[in-house]
Amino acid sequence: MALAPRPGFSRGRLIESYFLSVGMAPLNPKFSDLHKGLTKVFSLITLIDDIYDVHGTLDELELFTTAVESWNIDAVKILSEYMKIFFLALYNTVNELAYDALKENGHDILPYLVKAWSDMLKAFLQETRWCYDKHMPKFDDYLKNALVSISGVVLHIHSYFLLNHTITKEGLEYLENIHMVLKRPSIISRLCNDFATSSPEFKKGETANSIMCYMNENDVSEEVAHTHIQNFINETWKKMNKDLVTNSNFPKYFLETLINLARISHLIYQYDGLGAPKTIVKNQIKELIFEPIN
Repeated sequence: MALAPRPGFSRGRLIESYFLSVGMAPLNPKFSDLHKGLTKVFSLITLIDDIYDVHGTLDELELFTTAVESWNIDAVKILSEYMKIFFLALYNTVNELAYDALKENGHDILPYLVKAWSDMLKAFLQETRWCYDKHMPKFDDYLKNALVSISGVVLHIHSYFLLNHTITKEGLEYLENIHMVLKRPSIISRLCNDFATSSPEFKKGETANSIMCYMNENDVSEEVAHTHIQNFINETWKKMNKDLVTNSNFPKYFLETLINLARISHLIYQYDGLGAPKTIVKNQIKELIFEPIN
């Protein structure tokens, strides 16, 4: 699958996307399908996120969100010309993954993938509306939406099907209901992201982030908000570790991808993640992928 052509407003992060996929599962031939699939997913998330954050008007974004939710090829007719490319790239990639799963394992996973993408784009749209309205949500409202918009649930659901393991009824029910075992790594990823990007986003007028929401709601300083959110991350780690030890409805190596997303989030968001990778991040990628230790 060739990824969509990248217009000037979007980030090109193919190598970084592969790096993140390796962060979720080790460089091992048995995880090759996972790495290839997640690299596509990471790349599409980055490209589409730039539409919502940078280029799309609110009307265009509402149409795009509706088109993805309908999952109908005819929906492309209502989209702007540049959006048609992204819709078709997403549509073809997800359908291809669903086709491979049906052919190889006999499972129709398309409804799970489509719902995950639809939910994430609706969360993107909510953030855009807050920005347009200059609205500062309450911390809990922000976090409820943000743990979806950070894309962790999309990544976890794709990972579950890309790992080529036995798919169980209990596992599918957990995916369908988005169990907390899927949500907690996303909470950590989102809050790590906010620590890294809160200052530049605030300067651009993107006021809805966890730090600003907590400051506004509780009338406290940025330092107090940072302390609260760091404690929130620590408590979430404790709950997630307990979840992963006591949960038996998912295979161990899938549960490891969940905790690994939280780990890689701590790593990349020390340096603003994929927004503008600094030299140290580029060197980490170079040393891991292109110059490995023999």
